[in-house]
This record gives sequence, structure tokens and C-alpha cells, in this order.
Amino acid sequence: MTATALKPTTALRRGSSLVSPELFARLTDRIAKDHPELPDGMPARILDQALAFLAAAAVTTTPIGPSDMVDIGWHTFLLYSRDYSEFCDRIAGRFIHHEPEDGSEWPTVPARGAVPLARAVDAIAAVGYQIDRPLWRGKADCTQCHAGCTDSPTR
Repeated sequence: MTATALKPTTALRRGSSLVSPELFARLTDRIAKDHPELPDGMPARILDQALAFLAAAAVTTTPIGPSDMVDIGWHTFLLYSRDYSEFCDRIAGRFIHHEPEDGSEWPTVPARGAVPLARAVDAIAAVGYQIDRPLWRGKADCTQCHAGCTDSPTR
């Protein structure tokens, strides 16, 4: 028998695996309540990507920022400050701060809009999490993947 070079199959992880099912459900329910314009299933997708983003932010050495859709999940998680703080300690060993989009509080760090979304997507993939690509498109790349945007045919 000859040896063949086989690549091990590594399943990509889901961001949702980083929190308990109960916390994931609570946060998803909050997203749905605060954003009733989102279609069924979208709150869970948003939160999953926000958690994967935070896992990447915990280890990346370059600034990354979320898409507008993924930022909804991050904002929601921040509301649950005790859970968020514990999560940050566990995955990063530090608090992962959320900076305003304009970067006014931290002038040495570029505003989120100045950081390409592709950098965040690459960082998430590098740490082994699945990418929900439609949630990582900028406004210029809109594909009407969710109801609620001004160009949505469902409105």
C-alpha cells in the first residue's frame, strides 16, 4: 500500500459553540425583539457571526471590525455585561472593547469603516470558524439578503 497525502478533515466551528445554548437563545431572542424587521433565522445567524468575530478579535494583531449586520449581535451581547465580560475573560483573557464607528474615542485606531471587512472575514476563517458570507457584505455589496434594508423588495 502506498502512502497518500490526505488532508485531515477539520469541521469548521460555529460561533454559537462559544456560549451556552441558554445564553445563545436569550441573545437571539433579544435581537429578534429589538429588530422585528429581520426574517426568521436571521438573529441566530447574526449572533453566530458576532461570536465568531469576537473569537477572532481575541487573537488578531491587526484591527478588525464587524459588518453592520454582525455589529447588531455584538451590541446585543454588550447589553448583557456580566455575560459579555465573562465571555471576554474566557476567550481573550481581557475585555474586548467596542469602539464607536467614527473612532473619536480612540484616535490612534482607524474608524471601523476604514478597516476592510475582508480582514475580519480572513481573521475569523484563520481561527477556524464558519463564515456566513452574506452577513459580511458592505452596503455597496448589498444583495438584499435580509428584509429591512431600504432596497428590499419585501418592503
